[in-house]
Amino acid sequence: MDKGWRPISPSPMPSSRRPHPARFQAFDLLVTLVAVIDEAAVVLFANAALEDAVGLSWRSIEGTSLQQYFADGATLRHALQGARGNEFAALRYDAQLKRHGGEHLPVHVIVAQTETPGELVVELLPLEQQARQEREERLAEQAKANKELFRNLAHEVKNPLGGIRGAAQLLEMEIDDRALHEYTQVIIHESDRLQLLVDRLLAPHRHQPKVEDVNIHEVCERVRALVLAEFPRGLKVVRDYDTSIPDFRGDREQLIQAVLNIVHNAAQALAARMAQGDAEIVLRTRVLRQVTFGKQRYRLALELHVIDNGPGVPDSIKDRVFAPLVSGRDGGSGLGLTLAQTFVQQHHGLIELESQPGRTDFRILIPLP
Repeated sequence: MDKGWRPISPSPMPSSRRPHPARFQAFDLLVTLVAVIDEAAVVLFANAALEDAVGLSWRSIEGTSLQQYFADGATLRHALQGARGNEFAALRYDAQLKRHGGEHLPVHVIVAQTETPGELVVELLPLEQQARQEREERLAEQAKANKELFRNLAHEVKNPLGGIRGAAQLLEMEIDDRALHEYTQVIIHESDRLQLLVDRLLAPHRHQPKVEDVNIHEVCERVRALVLAEFPRGLKVVRDYDTSIPDFRGDREQLIQAVLNIVHNAAQALAARMAQGDAEIVLRTRVLRQVTFGKQRYRLALELHVIDNGPGVPDSIKDRVFAPLVSGRDGGSGLGLTLAQTFVQQHHGLIELESQPGRTDFRILIPLP
């Protein structure tokens, strides 16, 4: 053996750890796009989400000018001039982010100063994500407002209703003319209807959820059976299930009611297509990974779609379809979707809507363990 032989040590692998201050590392955990720049717009740090969006590694991005990644870098340049003059604490504007393949991504830009002189943080929110966050915040605020509204409604309406009903019963006992009893019966029946309406509004907030193991496909099958029993002709309910979805803890009856309200609304909207024999509702389940909703990031989440081929939700009510007493159908109570959203929110989830003529998609999101 050659005495000069030496085992060759493997070359050290390049470290994937970034040589950055620890204060930057937390930005890699965010789903939003973040860059730290100096006053000349040179990138000092780019987080993983920004790498993915631009299509370049942090090694390629850092040390370059952030302006080159925008279709119009002039606005960022003006923002930096304002930052140097301490004209603002944070500046917001919309822009087009250039991706490596030449595509443009619409983003909402937030430029903010940091505690370190000469450094700025640039946060980029894809406009679709920004719109979704605002929509989720509106839904949460609406749910909170609804809860207060329902409590006040119970106090202001229930007691007078009881008095009106009682007075109508006494009046009926005093009237000898049987023909006039029709009018007192109208008062009694309408009082009962309003009482039932108030009870339905208050129902989700009166009882604590009964928590147990829930299989979402058992929920879907129960709803499917109920809807097909009510609409046996002209309607097809298609299953598209991901059977790998695990059970989760929740209130089974609440979730059945939530899904039933959505599917039943869809079936009622499909009356014309049922007459033609081509009405269709699709129940589709999927697992989402690393998803953010309700300002929380979840490792796994259930995604349940209820898709129909009906006429779509009218534009006039699309933005407030989950508000109480809003209905697109004559004679509808306007409570079905409100209750569905409330039940799903009690499971830390939410319901989203996308609708156009020929395709309406209600999307239920619930965190999974």
